Amino acid sequence: MNYLDTVNWMFKELPMYQNQGKSAYKTDLSNTLRLADHLNHPQHKFKSIHVAGTNGKGSTSHMLASILQEAGYKVGLYTSPHLKDFRERIKINGKEISKQFVIGFIERNFSFFESNKLSFFEMTVGMAFDYFARKKVDIAVIEVGLGGRLDSTNIITPEISVITNIGFDHMKFLGDTYDAIAREKAGIIKPKIPVVIGETQIETENVFLNVATLNNSEIYFADQSNLPLYKSDLKGNYQKHNIKTTVKTLVLLNKKEFHVSDQHIKNGLQNVVKNTGLNGRWQLLQNRPKIICDTAHNKEGLSYVTNQLKEERYNKLHIVFGVVNDKDLDTIISILPKNAIYYFCKPNVSRGLEAKILQSYFATKGYNGHTYPNVMDALNAAKRVASMEDIIYVGGSTFVVAEVV
Repeated sequence: MNYLDTVNWMFKELPMYQNQGKSAYKTDLSNTLRLADHLNHPQHKFKSIHVAGTNGKGSTSHMLASILQEAGYKVGLYTSPHLKDFRERIKINGKEISKQFVIGFIERNFSFFESNKLSFFEMTVGMAFDYFARKKVDIAVIEVGLGGRLDSTNIITPEISVITNIGFDHMKFLGDTYDAIAREKAGIIKPKIPVVIGETQIETENVFLNVATLNNSEIYFADQSNLPLYKSDLKGNYQKHNIKTTVKTLVLLNKKEFHVSDQHIKNGLQNVVKNTGLNGRWQLLQNRPKIICDTAHNKEGLSYVTNQLKEERYNKLHIVFGVVNDKDLDTIISILPKNAIYYFCKPNVSRGLEAKILQSYFATKGYNGHTYPNVMDALNAAKRVASMEDIIYVGGSTFVVAEVV
């Protein structure tokens, strides 16, 4: 198989949460452990930082990788989902995994995948760990896919565990209270491994303190730490939390035979996009009219985005908006501005919510907008209407943003 054949097989043959939702979610780590055994336990052959959280774990992971690259280390980076190409998920020093490695990995393990009915994510985690082990990275930054305790990445023993924050997302799997969700994410806390919590939240603080105590793990709340203020090329206001979380993590990493200087931190934070290829975080697509996209897709993330939109100066606000079909719209509707013109669309994944259903729901809440067959048609419609002094915001789902970046 060539690369396209290989990726098509992966998407078609292996259950994929990105497309299928709950039916692709596994409730234990048995498959992942079986695959790790089959691959001769690559997760034990490199050092790592494990990053979980409802919002900000992707940005934090990319910030950590960028700074460690500036410090001269060979840095693996595993994130999900991808926006354009599967290979975005697995990188070393900002360079995507080669097409040939993807092909070779599937070919070498083809019979194992077919006989063990692995999910797409389980297989992808195995590929990443195998790649980082073979390429002998100095350290890998591993982003949790969903939750923590039962996530396929949770077979590593990292140098440091990181949990950015807790919010309401993926509640079908993780629970419908802050306490329940925090317990799932606290599942990445390992015995005697320090853990950094990005944001102190009244509802979850004791959960993390208790789990850390049970594991004899030192725990640090980044927002309670006295840290210097740094700037980043990631311009979302919410990035201030991720910057603090990143810096606190690196302060602890410096106690473990790593050397990251203040200048490395400054350079790394100012060059996250250049060093790692991160897209879709308060990303400016064009000026006049200004077009901004952001992957925020839940209550907490969208709150930051809408507050930042209020700080912008514009004549009219146009919002290109789409979501997946398991999104609890009741949790986000009150956050979104009513004084905007909406362009409702369905992202190009099978889990995408039909635009007509989305528009109908918004109409019952007093929001105005029309439906469009796809994301680009919606964006083009907004461009035709918008004046040079208007703003067009594109979001609601990672998959909407993936179609415009």
